[in-house]
Amino acid sequence: MAVHEFGILPRDPVPGERYDTYEPERYLCVAVDDAWVEPLAEKLTELPVYWHTLDQPGRGLAYCGITLIPPASIPAILAALDAAEEWTTLGGLLEEAKAKGRFVIHYGL
Repeated sequence: MAVHEFGILPRDPVPGERYDTYEPERYLCVAVDDAWVEPLAEKLTELPVYWHTLDQPGRGLAYCGITLIPPASIPAILAALDAAEEWTTLGGLLEEAKAKGRFVIHYGL
């Protein structure tokens, strides 16, 4: 089963700092099956994010890479989630990050 992983960064990234290492356990990531993320990613193609570093702004999830999702972009992801049970864990993580004003890290395939 191919999965994407999402976690909350404990502090904001800084320019020049790279997130190139796969470390889902470090950020207590939740796993979401690719079958659910693929249609979500299609809805988020214009979402302002960063790819691997704050020095690389982008749009949409880095499907096969690492995405840094800023707090300002989290409401758009929450709005794109439907009420399916499969989103409960990711939705909770996003709500927590939103409440704390934290970045979310996404590890793609």
